[in-house]
Amino acid sequence: MRRIFLSLTLTVLVLPAVVLSSLGFFSSATAGQRPVVVELFTSQGCSSCPPADRFLSRLAQRKDVIALELHVDYWDYLGWKDSFGSAKFSRRQRAYAAASRTRTVYTPQMVVQGVNQVVGSRVDEVQRLIMQQSEQTAPARISLSRAGNTLTIRAAARNGKALGPAVIHLVRFLPRQTVEVKAGENAGLRLDYTNVVTSWTTVGKWNGRGEITLTRPVQGQEPLAVLVQSKGPGPILAAQVLR
Repeated sequence: MRRIFLSLTLTVLVLPAVVLSSLGFFSSATAGQRPVVVELFTSQGCSSCPPADRFLSRLAQRKDVIALELHVDYWDYLGWKDSFGSAKFSRRQRAYAAASRTRTVYTPQMVVQGVNQVVGSRVDEVQRLIMQQSEQTAPARISLSRAGNTLTIRAAARNGKALGPAVIHLVRFLPRQTVEVKAGENAGLRLDYTNVVTSWTTVGKWNGRGEITLTRPVQGQEPLAVLVQSKGPGPILAAQVLR
């Protein structure tokens, strides 16, 4: 596991999310339960990351989990430039660190439901946190629909409860990708990745009261996920997938 130190004088960048959905997710959300969002911060240049990447692949098969893989760029100097790496994802991870008053970021790291930060290869601990989060009622409801290249997002506070300022993220991702790493710590390895985030965009802000409806243009056939997250970044209030 690799760590780097950072200053807490950071600008919190809340990045947009991916929209993934199935009937199972929608019925679960409307029933008050919620799929649990697991973000894995990883890198092709990190020798400690492949076990966490494989674990995320297993989590992605679960209907009660929205698994997203974000490749950071701060290990590129080790001799291999991550083909999915983005400074945006590194900033999102640093924003989580700043929100939790932590001075380090590292890979592999998983963030569960925007709240719990844990080493991504600690399977039992991650499973426990997912169960803990899934047992809680979702603070908000969300539904997604797509007509051609137009996505409609509807979100509402559950039981009329005021939730505070929130940000709505739109995420695009690739379900499966394979990379042959030719240099750096993982040189010679052929690595498989799941739900690789290709873009993360903030598409709206919400005061957390009543209901909100947004329409946004979307292109292509990549799956989508939408996350409604407390400003901070804080807890994820609702999430849905649309394939």
